[in-house]
Amino acid sequence: MKEQKIKIIADHREVPSGVVENLRALGVEVEAQQLAIGDFVISQRVAVERKSVGDFLQSMVDGRLLSQAKLLCETFERPVLILEGKELHNKRDIHPNAIRGALAALAVDFKIPVLPSVDEEDTALLLVAMAKREQVEELREVALRKKLKEMSLSESQRFVVEGLPGVSAVLAKRLLEHFKTVEAIVCAPEEGLRKVNRIGKVKAKKIRELLSSAYEPKDSEKPADSEPSR
Repeated sequence: MKEQKIKIIADHREVPSGVVENLRALGVEVEAQQLAIGDFVISQRVAVERKSVGDFLQSMVDGRLLSQAKLLCETFERPVLILEGKELHNKRDIHPNAIRGALAALAVDFKIPVLPSVDEEDTALLLVAMAKREQVEELREVALRKKLKEMSLSESQRFVVEGLPGVSAVLAKRLLEHFKTVEAIVCAPEEGLRKVNRIGKVKAKKIRELLSSAYEPKDSEKPADSEPSR
């Protein structure tokens, strides 16, 4: 029986890296795209953020690490961080407890596993192992958001709900499971929305504001008159 070929979507900025080169050497079909979140997409639910030790430490200093973790969790059901390189505690003058705290926050607060990797080849092998589990064993597709006309009814429903403020693919599924229909979500009051896990006061208010506010296009969105009035 012919072995199923696996595919991984890589952010276009990763193409020059040794990771993509190693993936292709392993027989993986790599599709380069501009990804807003993550560096590699393994399936519809799994995305991977790859960080070298140096980038990991710098992202701690400039505050990117936890904001990136939040976006990963909001967009994908099973985000993963690969930490590539050695000497995590010796690269910069950062207290080891601060590094431990960042790792603990990723694992405990965001439930993002941090997988250690020696180098680009090791990272590629980890990506392949994850892709085989998702695509071969679990038969999950690797894809980003589809066009509406290509979707099933349930996919279209999730697509519509994902357009609400702060609603990720995971949260859209929770909303639909709770309210059953898109119509019920649209009609739900703030207190009703807040009954769904991960929807707090601020997010519920933003959703209701979007759904109930009158449309007022900006000047740049208004059609220009064909002729000036006389």
